[in-house]
Amino acid sequence: MKNVAIGNGLIVLAASVALLCSVASAQSPPVAPAPASLSFGVVVGQWARTEGPYVININSVDVNGKLDASYANPRPLPFHTAEVVRDGNGLKLVFELRAAGYGGSTYTLNYDAASDSLRGVYDQVVVKQKFDVVFRRTK
Repeated sequence: MKNVAIGNGLIVLAASVALLCSVASAQSPPVAPAPASLSFGVVVGQWARTEGPYVININSVDVNGKLDASYANPRPLPFHTAEVVRDGNGLKLVFELRAAGYGGSTYTLNYDAASDSLRGVYDQVVVKQKFDVVFRRTK
């Protein structure tokens, strides 16, 4: 008889817990969905630096963020590396130039969706200077 009473008590307890959990979850505010991440493809295009004849052409991007891209100053130069990575909800682009006169200089840029621009720093390692830069989409 004692075992039956304990069993019934456990059933009542379990039902009460289930009822309380369902009431609590019904009263909880809904969780806002996370903002959608930008697609890597948004950076494909031609980008001109606001000062000087500097142009970055991004022809395509693969799913891993590797960019098919080139640089012109004003003559075309290859990038040693060119990639885009997720940075929170945004995108960060990193380009390295190893052509003569560049010696590993880098552009580290963030895509600004509000202005459809690339903003960041050009680290010209040969002259040991860093420059704040902005690229605007031209195509």
